[in-house]
Amino acid sequence: MTEAVTTTTTTSPDAGRPSYAGGASRSQQGTGAQGGDRGGRNDRRPRRAREPRARSEFDNKVLDIRRVTRVVAGGRRFSFSVTIVIGNGKGQVGVGLGKASDTALAIEKATRDAKRHILIVPMTEGLAIPHEVRAKYAAAQVMLIPAEGKGLKAGSAVRTVLELAGVRNVSAKILSRSKNPLNNARATVLALSRLKPARPSKKAESKKTK
Repeated sequence: MTEAVTTTTTTSPDAGRPSYAGGASRSQQGTGAQGGDRGGRNDRRPRRAREPRARSEFDNKVLDIRRVTRVVAGGRRFSFSVTIVIGNGKGQVGVGLGKASDTALAIEKATRDAKRHILIVPMTEGLAIPHEVRAKYAAAQVMLIPAEGKGLKAGSAVRTVLELAGVRNVSAKILSRSKNPLNNARATVLALSRLKPARPSKKAESKKTK
């Protein structure tokens, strides 16, 4: 008679799992190289603080923006023409013109053009011009009259140029019918360039002699 033999096999819970070097478990291995990498990612270099851009000494104002269309063989091409005035309010002023396919680029070009044509305006102690002056540029004609203590009486592009130049007591008149802001602004700058330095008053001379 043959007896039945029963064999009991015990399966380990780690059986069938890949073995790791040194007998370490998966959780222990996770704290090794990968954990070090995670710690290294957190230790990044601090960002450099951006230095604030230096503010320009000149204030600017856009007088006119025009869209220009040019007809070519392939169709139409559009560009922008910008007229800008810059000044520091202390006797320096300039007018510039810039053309480009983008408005921002046209303004940048106009600003550079205005800086290349900076004019120093002679003024009296009361922030007025020394004498009356007239100027004509293209179809625009402008007359500037000193007005001590009466403020600035001017309009359109002429007022913008005088304000940015720092002139406070002047009466201006546009003698022509031109409404082109570029021509009016350049006529004003031309008139300011014809000014002669003011002579010192008798009171100032007497103070110097004393």
